Amino acid sequence: MKAAAFDYVMAQTLPEALAALGGQTAGTKPIAGSQSMGPMLNLRLARPRQVIDVSRIPDLRSVSETGDAIRVGAAVTHAEIEDGRHPLLRHPYLQFVAGGIAYRAIRNRGTIGGSLAHADPAADWPLALSALDARIELARSGGTRIVRAADFMLGAFTTLLEEGEMIFAVLLPKLGPSLRWGYYKLCRKTGEFAHASAAAAFDARAGLARVVLGALDGPPVALDDLAQHIAQRGADAATPEALESAVARAMPNADAIDRAMHAATLERCLQQAFGVSNR
Repeated sequence: MKAAAFDYVMAQTLPEALAALGGQTAGTKPIAGSQSMGPMLNLRLARPRQVIDVSRIPDLRSVSETGDAIRVGAAVTHAEIEDGRHPLLRHPYLQFVAGGIAYRAIRNRGTIGGSLAHADPAADWPLALSALDARIELARSGGTRIVRAADFMLGAFTTLLEEGEMIFAVLLPKLGPSLRWGYYKLCRKTGEFAHASAAAAFDARAGLARVVLGALDGPPVALDDLAQHIAQRGADAATPEALESAVARAMPNADAIDRAMHAATLERCLQQAFGVSNR
């Protein structure tokens, strides 16, 4: 199947793109790498009247330091992060997550903003950025607003984005050598979406302690009680019983097999963060 007919516009500036999104043409959608929107168009699950290509807008392609954060333009690709193309993004956590997304051909085109906007529950960036407590800058004609990455995804393929609004940038906390992190996902084969996933980030200097489950029916779920216990007591708090209890509370309607997969994924994530096992 091929996409229904639509008008195509290549935007050169952010104001141009935002004007088109907020204009008279109903059903206008932005597109950058086309790795999420492209299949939706071809399956006719999305039928916009107009598509705005934002992949060449300089503001969406840049990476810069701003205050206490690193600003990553929404059209920066997974491969650029994986390869450390931008010096400010050369951190093992970011490069590890980016390098595990699908296949290299997809990483060459797919963008961080596109992944977030698509909001697939099994995707990597919604989970990875929630663990860092990153923020997302949304833009529309007339201004911008900033939301927590943990709050951005409302459900499967559903976000806080409003009509005429698009993701402008991701605001990452500055990641230093004191960050202890883990990221693990359970896939049947390399490159496919995860059946279970977990991310953890601990940095006492930055006051960061987060453990998050992904690949659920909806948005990632933060295991705040578990994260605080680990932050206070260290890796010894991550006992099999504690992990199983945290997963059960986060997934009350899941079957035993699904809970077991997420508990095992969570354990391996924390082993990566602390290099120990309590089994």
